[in-house]
Amino acid sequence: MNLKTFPFGSATAQAAALRKGQVSSVELLKAYLARVDRFNPALNALVVDDRKAALNRARAADRALAKGEVWGPLHGLPMTVKESFDLQGQPTTWGHVPRKAHVATQDALAVQRLKAAGAVVFGKSNVPLNLADFQSYNAVYGTTNNPWDLTRGPGGSSGGSAAMVAAGLSALEYGSDIGGSIRNPAAYCGVYGHKSTWCIVPKRGHTLAPQPGAEADLSVIGPLARSAADLSLALKLTVGADDLNARGMVYRLPAPPRSVKGLRVAVWLDEPTIAPVDDSVKQPIEAAARALAKAGAKVDFKARPAFDPLHAHRVYLMLLQSNLAARRADFADLLAARARLRDDDTSDHAMALRASTASYKEVFDANQQREQLRWAWHDFFGRHDLVLMPITATAAFPHDQSEPMPARTMRINGIDRPYFGQLFWAGLATAPFLPSTVAPVGLTPGGLPVGLQIVGPEFADLSTIWLAGELARLIGGYQPPPGY
Repeated sequence: MNLKTFPFGSATAQAAALRKGQVSSVELLKAYLARVDRFNPALNALVVDDRKAALNRARAADRALAKGEVWGPLHGLPMTVKESFDLQGQPTTWGHVPRKAHVATQDALAVQRLKAAGAVVFGKSNVPLNLADFQSYNAVYGTTNNPWDLTRGPGGSSGGSAAMVAAGLSALEYGSDIGGSIRNPAAYCGVYGHKSTWCIVPKRGHTLAPQPGAEADLSVIGPLARSAADLSLALKLTVGADDLNARGMVYRLPAPPRSVKGLRVAVWLDEPTIAPVDDSVKQPIEAAARALAKAGAKVDFKARPAFDPLHAHRVYLMLLQSNLAARRADFADLLAARARLRDDDTSDHAMALRASTASYKEVFDANQQREQLRWAWHDFFGRHDLVLMPITATAAFPHDQSEPMPARTMRINGIDRPYFGQLFWAGLATAPFLPSTVAPVGLTPGGLPVGLQIVGPEFADLSTIWLAGELARLIGGYQPPPGY
């Protein structure tokens, strides 16, 4: 195959080559499958292989193009999706062994929309149990490794997604995010990822609940890719109300800025008391911000929204943990454990247990407090266009499957810190429904990728993605991991 963009180029360029007849869908799919066969045994990123159905669809795509029929912007493009999305005829387990026999009877809505645009979905990528970890391993499919260093995790919960894209095993991926689950894998693997504004991309077919399920609070779905342009393309193809709201609801995302010059960019580099960031991560983010300043942006390292960061974090944790616990089969055990707590126990474990078993009144109060955070961000974005901040406290860390999970630690600037401390950086955008794009901004001294997140006002998804692309132009973007 003589295609310059394969395997590490953008999905947008590959889709254009397909439409121009420079490569066939079957050729491109077989080329990706050959890479899967070569590299996936060590990575374990692709865990559901649907190549037979994909090859049939690729052949149909080629026949259609020969007759002058173009299905859409992704006509014939091979791609994959996260295991948690329903793919017709394939299992959806979320890492649960009892669900190994579950077979989806139809595609998730996002998958339907990607296929309607012409995509050839050839499989699904690995996740952690319940999509609830910064790593991606489970008893059904095993452990996924980071292509930059197989002794380290690729992030979670869209860890398999990020590893697939980074290693050049798929043209494009689609994942989900409630606690950084698109964003931290993108950072750990050196690719682009986008957490969309809440609800603009419906999640039907991305749930363990009977279908159709209600839209869960906080949780969103969005793309992972090797370029910002790919994020924009995939997002636009999947944005839009589900059938219940489609009669009257239309999302018109604002156009992005036209130039970095004059752009008002705030930079939130660290929060030492609550969520410290390792210098190896902080320094490349600061360098990216200074590159924007050099290009003419108005960069402010001191600007902050008008709320207490610790309060914002606690509001997010209440909403997050109550949401996640509601999915659990052992909820009665959580209630029993909470009943055994002493009233004066204010440990992290006790606080998490209270949030996990929160009453409707407690969640209602947290939601009211979230609304105040939304207004504070709204006011902040009246003075600043976008804000840069970390998404991970460190680069990808060594595999750690020790239990209990809350007892794990992460080493930040030589000090062991709580494992879940970096949820702070995910929650700043998640709780108030803000869009966030992660962009690769270089490597640590040890040669591991570093990502930053670009956060904007609600519905400014195209602006956060746009700035990720501008940063690539200024300082470079995705680079393939060595050996692939």
